[in-house]
Amino acid sequence: MQALVRTAQQAGYMPELLQAVEAVNQFQKQRLHGLISQHFGGAKGLAGRRFALWGLAFKPNTDDMREAPARELLHALWRDGATVAAYDPKATEEARRLHPAELADGRLVLCDTKEAAAEGADALVICTEWKRFMAPNFEQLACSLRQKLIFDGRNLYDPERLAEQGWTYYAIGRGASVQAVV
Repeated sequence: MQALVRTAQQAGYMPELLQAVEAVNQFQKQRLHGLISQHFGGAKGLAGRRFALWGLAFKPNTDDMREAPARELLHALWRDGATVAAYDPKATEEARRLHPAELADGRLVLCDTKEAAAEGADALVICTEWKRFMAPNFEQLACSLRQKLIFDGRNLYDPERLAEQGWTYYAIGRGASVQAVV
């Protein structure tokens, strides 16, 4: 989207609609952090928490993290005093390159599997819609997480099914029915 906006501007056209779409995209990146913060009672409620984050790349099948929603979320969680255990099938080395200080001080832990990232986390956060994230073993996941809590930035799961299993599930763009609290 940003490339389209720049191209239009270079051609002398003011792409107001494209700029509006880009503004919405930027807001959506912040929305996931807002849901997490709200659930835990504000930014102070995030201090000392550990989050499992599945998906660091901008989109599946790439290691590109340049405009990835995960990057903004990582910084917001760190600012609030949280740590992140992350897993991505391809972007691990890129994350290692981009975040050496956070790796060194323990704010970021890069995991070899999605299951390892979930172990002992307060909640699962999904940022990239990799196929391997679409059908997790929810029973195993419930045993790994401290609570049955998912923040889904990609709308991968059925809220009703998760509610039946006792999960609290937040998703982006599904309206008021996304929180399935039992």
